[in-house]
Amino acid sequence: MTAAERRASLWLAGVFGLRMLGLFLILPVFALHARGMPGGEQTGLVGLAIGIYGLTQAVLQIPFGAASDRLGRRPVIVAGLLVFALGSFVAALADHLWLVVAGRALQGAGAISAAVTALIADHTRDEVRTRAMAMVGGSIGLSFALSLALAPWLYTHIGMGGLFTLTGLLALGAIAVVTRGLPPVPAAAQPQPGARPPWSRVLADTELQRLCGGIFVLHMAQMAMFVVVPVALAEHVGLPVQQHGWVYLAVVLVSFVLMVPVMLWSERRGRVRAVFLGAIALLALTEAALGYGWTRPAWLIGALLAFFVGYNLLEATLPSLVSRVTSPATKGLALGVFNTCQSLGLFAGGALGGQIAAHWGPAAVFQACAVMMLAWLVLAWPMRPPARRTATAPSA
Repeated sequence: MTAAERRASLWLAGVFGLRMLGLFLILPVFALHARGMPGGEQTGLVGLAIGIYGLTQAVLQIPFGAASDRLGRRPVIVAGLLVFALGSFVAALADHLWLVVAGRALQGAGAISAAVTALIADHTRDEVRTRAMAMVGGSIGLSFALSLALAPWLYTHIGMGGLFTLTGLLALGAIAVVTRGLPPVPAAAQPQPGARPPWSRVLADTELQRLCGGIFVLHMAQMAMFVVVPVALAEHVGLPVQQHGWVYLAVVLVSFVLMVPVMLWSERRGRVRAVFLGAIALLALTEAALGYGWTRPAWLIGALLAFFVGYNLLEATLPSLVSRVTSPATKGLALGVFNTCQSLGLFAGGALGGQIAAHWGPAAVFQACAVMMLAWLVLAWPMRPPARRTATAPSA
């Protein structure tokens, strides 16, 4: 990667990570905090407050992505961050759970994932884009693990209002990064403002459909298994909830050490398809292993590590492939469709995991995830790696 590519990728991964940290921070503590608020006795309303941002994101990812093709990436990202910050401050001042729901809905309405991913693609060449996307995946994974580790401590010192205020301030800081910290986009990669993307052609693209189906399955399985993984860590590993975040953080960091050489090798040797399919197969085996031995501490931790190796490889590869099967003029729209499928997978996985666990037990959740992964492997097998476009490396 050139200096300009590294700079843009790191800054935008940071923007992604800060936004996701703001969304994740309340997860370990909100259900307990909500009990002391008006409306907190309604379990369904508490769940709505936690998950509503995923629904508003799913609804607005495509409009934001398409708007970034027509109006430019940075104006759309700045607008989304402002909406996110507004939602954070609304939730910080809330004195009733319904106001928290409204604030969380506004947070999700700043649906900039597609626009940020498209801007990373604008700044990077095909041959290094997977590395840039890996930085984004790393920032999301670290945000998730850090939120679980830091949220109880922060909540003790600044309260729930302070957590929401902090997320709003982080979003405003991210605006400065987007407007002042990024190098210029290479001219050849810039979308044409005012152009109307051919929606039907994008949505009918078989390769894009295959990749969107993949991200849906990946995040559906992730959310489903994490309905029961925290219970397994508490009951069978003997870890108190306050220490779970450190386990996730350690597993995510080690998984990156293991996956990065594989990712670099696949790019240099042109073996992206083989590694991609291998990562899906690894997840299928991991889920099957968890279904068999999820009550054994060493088995559980080892399987979590293997899961995150495959998960991080796919998180880096999928958006990179999406950006390469579409043209610069439709990158935002295509990534909007992709991120919508991701958000819907998160929603479906949480609901599905809860129902399976309630009716058939935790082992059945992992077994269902293994079946999902095998189905994805069959779907992905005919994939054709996109040809690399010739591009001039961005200057520093």
